Amino acid sequence: MMDDLRPVSVTIADRTYRIKVTAADEETVRKTVKFINEKISEFKGNFAGNDMQDYVAMVLIWFATQPNPTMQHQLSQSDALQELERMEQAVDKAMQATQG
Repeated sequence: MMDDLRPVSVTIADRTYRIKVTAADEETVRKTVKFINEKISEFKGNFAGNDMQDYVAMVLIWFATQPNPTMQHQLSQSDALQELERMEQAVDKAMQATQG
């Protein structure tokens, strides 16, 4: 799995970070970084006089409080899988009761 990761340099708020991502995730990471930098610029335009760390914190808070459809979908899938497992266990118990 570690062999599938490739090093990528990204710049957020004038700082460069070297991270490792899968080839499949690289485009998503780059788009996310671009979005973050755009949000930082937006906050800089709306809130003059703060330092870069303040803008990064504002974007982080904004990002963390936004609805995330991907995460909600994953939670829904997780809930569905748990319910299916519960139902499977109930069927197994019922089958055992009728056989024994």
